[in-house]
Order: sequence, then C-alpha cells, then structure tokens
Amino acid sequence: MRLLPREEKFFHYFIEQADLILQAARQYHQAAAKGSSAVREAEVAIAVLEQKGDEIIHEIFTRLNQTFITPLDPEDIHSLGSHMDDVLDGIEDSVHRIVAYKIDPIPPTMIELGRVIEDCAVALGKAFRALNEEKPLLEHCIEVNRLEDQADHLVRAAIAELFEKEKDPIALIKLKETYEFLELTTDYCEDVADALQNVIVKNG
Repeated sequence: MRLLPREEKFFHYFIEQADLILQAARQYHQAAAKGSSAVREAEVAIAVLEQKGDEIIHEIFTRLNQTFITPLDPEDIHSLGSHMDDVLDGIEDSVHRIVAYKIDPIPPTMIELGRVIEDCAVALGKAFRALNEEKPLLEHCIEVNRLEDQADHLVRAAIAELFEKEKDPIALIKLKETYEFLELTTDYCEDVADALQNVIVKNG
C-alpha cells in the first residue's frame, strides 16, 4: 500500500511551492551579494513569486476541502501549506525592509543569512521530493534544524555588535529589525521541517 498515491496532487503542489521558495531565497541571496540596487530589483521578482505561492496554497486548501480521502491527515497538509506560505512571506518581508529602510551597504551578515535561507530551501525541496518518492527524508529536516541554529548564532552576534558599535539609534532599529525578520524566516523553514517530521512519526 502506497503512502502517497501517484494520482494524488497535493505533493505536486508542495514541490512547486518548495521550488518557489528556493527561487525567492536565491534571488535574495544573489542580490544581497551584489548590493542594495540589486535588492531593489529582486524585491519585484520576489513579490511575483510570493503571489504564485499564494495561488498554490489556495489551490491546496481548496482541494483539501473537496477531498474526502487524502494521502496524509488533513491537518498535516494544512500545516505544511501554512508553514510554507510563511517562508515565502518571510523572504518577501525581509527584502521589503532592506529596500524600505534603504540599508546600504548590505551588511555581510545579511548576505550570509541569505545563504542560510537558500540552503534551508534546498534542504526542504529535497525533503518534499523524498516524501513524494517514499524515500528517507529525516536527514534533510535535520539539516534545516542545523541551519536555523546557525542563523540564530549569526543574528545574535550581529545584534550584539550593533549595540556595541552603531551610534545612530534609527539605523540600529532598522538593522536590528531586518536581522530579526531574516532569522524569523529560518524559523519558518524549521516549522516546515518539524511538520514534515510529524508526518514521518504518524506514518512511520
């Protein structure tokens, strides 16, 4: 008996959403490395990706309401969809703050956090493909947990340095909030990984 029937499309949508998350994360990481003008351009592209993600999540929830038998518990499908939506929103919100607050130059830690978020997105994509193919996925979830912990340490160090060196209180507030939104995005990635681990436990 297959855990995920081939004809079921929920996981096709999840994989599409994971691909959008990776595209958005990569757009941010590459743009941040190039500078604030590139981030302004990336903001538009990421907003488009976020809208596409909203459409996919809407389709998942619509199908969930119309489907009597689902490959996983309906609450797990809803949880995965909601948490994946949070990740795309987190990337968009972070980029918006960099642009709105005119952060220039982009601090190295913000570029590094872009790399961490991109790596999280890669791991999540591998996890969803493994789930669809009934392959082990725990290692990918553990990798997301490791990356989220790395982001925590990066942000703590960056904020500590801010309070030590930044003399402009307005600049401090802007930078601190942006760091926190980037870190929150990795928290959202971890939420997806935790939801996937819950699926493993229920269906193991």
